[in-house]
Amino acid sequence: MKCVVLQPSYIPWRGVFDQIERADTFVFYDDVQYDRRGYRNRNQIKTRNGKIWLTIPVSARNNQVERTPINKIDIVWDTNWAKAHLSSHRHAYSKAPFFRSYEPLLEEFYARRDQKLADFTVDFTIALAKELGLTKTRFVRSSELGIADGARTDRLLKVLQLLGATHYISGPSARGYIEEDKFAQANISLEYMDYDYEEYPQLYPPYDPFVSVLDLLFMMGPRAAQIFSQRRAIDAQLRTGTSLF
Repeated sequence: MKCVVLQPSYIPWRGVFDQIERADTFVFYDDVQYDRRGYRNRNQIKTRNGKIWLTIPVSARNNQVERTPINKIDIVWDTNWAKAHLSSHRHAYSKAPFFRSYEPLLEEFYARRDQKLADFTVDFTIALAKELGLTKTRFVRSSELGIADGARTDRLLKVLQLLGATHYISGPSARGYIEEDKFAQANISLEYMDYDYEEYPQLYPPYDPFVSVLDLLFMMGPRAAQIFSQRRAIDAQLRTGTSLF
């Protein structure tokens, strides 16, 4: 069973959905410590004037944000950030070919009033995965598994073993800290992602692959789902040495 374990993030980029497509089970690692400078509550979109950050304001007890598990982080509703984010999407993408097709989904989520950041970002990610046709993957939140704290690799392996994983798909940056020998001892094979994606048309050149997946949906519409199936076919070709043509 192939498994991916990633912290939930706000409207993730294309690579996260590639991992979702490859996994039998995708785990939102929501009970590890929140990282203030990551993508848990923010992401970037392209505009006529360059990329801008969309950030969900958050808080934690005693302001100890970075010592708080992700699933305990509260959204701050002192300002109507949701209305502002929706407006930013409209201004940036109103001329995109498929923006109107996905605007109702944005309106639905930005009308929510979630207390917890993870509740909003997890549900939003799952909804976007469905729009991309990624319906075969099982979604799990690590906070539901009851795994005790432990060292980074040890705790990760506990999650994988509890779920019955035999193959773990990781982002390439994890090479610096994953203890590969422990995966071998646990009989769990290890694969690192290669984020080498073809370009697609964007409203505001030059091309930038590291914006939210909404950019891909707004520009490609239903064809966005084909990108993942084509990538899987290419990977299968490379593994077997067969030709697609």
